[in-house]
Amino acid sequence: MGVAIAAAQRAEGRSAPNPPVGCAIIDKQGRLVAVGHTARGGRPHAETTALAMAGDAARGGCAYVTLEPCAHVGQTPPCAEALIAAGIARVVVAMRDPDPRVDGRGVDLLTKAGIVVREDVGADAASRVMAGFLHRTKQARPFVTLKTATSLDGKIALGDGAKRWITGPRMRRFVHLQRSRCDAILTAIGTVLADDPALTCRLDGADGDHPARFVLDSQLRTPLDSQLLASLSDARVTIFCAGDADSGRAEALRAAGADLQPVSLDDKGKLSLDAVMAAIAAAGYGHLLIEAGGKLASSLLRANLVDSILWTSSAQIIGNDGIPSVAELDLANLPENKRFQMVEEGHFGTDRFILMDRIVGSR
Repeated sequence: MGVAIAAAQRAEGRSAPNPPVGCAIIDKQGRLVAVGHTARGGRPHAETTALAMAGDAARGGCAYVTLEPCAHVGQTPPCAEALIAAGIARVVVAMRDPDPRVDGRGVDLLTKAGIVVREDVGADAASRVMAGFLHRTKQARPFVTLKTATSLDGKIALGDGAKRWITGPRMRRFVHLQRSRCDAILTAIGTVLADDPALTCRLDGADGDHPARFVLDSQLRTPLDSQLLASLSDARVTIFCAGDADSGRAEALRAAGADLQPVSLDDKGKLSLDAVMAAIAAAGYGHLLIEAGGKLASSLLRANLVDSILWTSSAQIIGNDGIPSVAELDLANLPENKRFQMVEEGHFGTDRFILMDRIVGSR
């Protein structure tokens, strides 16, 4: 199963709207004969790729799959039927597919065909790889990772707001790797105007692996000469705006290649984050990376919409006149829904990173 999970990781950020699934096939002699993962764009599925690689060696063998094989007819035939037709004798599944079109039907098909099925092997590791898909399927919103780069004292910039690197090149490459594992990125117009980011994945060999990009821009202030629009050949840009945004600006941005999506406003007159999350999930994106300033970070934390935090920091100290990574939260106490636990940490020279997940069950 470890091989299958490692294969699934290769599909992270590339398989939307389908989940990143891995499949490993062992022949009758116990030899690894094939490994597959969900292809870019979601097809072919992991099982299809692995079975094609295994050929006749799959007959009588065992397939390890990180997600229950699909049982419904979509753009491709059901993977459960493909495993049956290939003569697979055993299937080991990390977890069931919560998609109501599957949810046990794949296991039932395999069992009725006489295939021995074992479930819940490596479920924790597999669920982390598929966190975006699971969130989108169960909660109709993406799994949200808040990324921030700060000084040692938690500041993201000097008081003048001028754009300067806080962490070094090795940490920035690491962040680009994490970016490549997400389906989409969300930023806000303040960051666009201050930093003019491209939000692409600048890694060797990452051509075509750029996440979709979303911008919160209620009044359509995104500059027509921004890096976001200049890099549309790399990945699409969708701008969330208010319904009454300037029609002339809307026409100009559409002509430049951006997609515009009006969303409802919340009770404070700002773009509804719930509506934004629902729209991103409906578009098929499961893992959403937030790269923005302290105001959006604060809004997401207050709305209980942050599932994971990637916190990178340098050894610099900026001081109290710097810009904080999280704006005011207006907390009267330390509520459960702001509690996170560390799942990974590391460093590149004097730069450090901490990956934290929200504690399960915290509200």
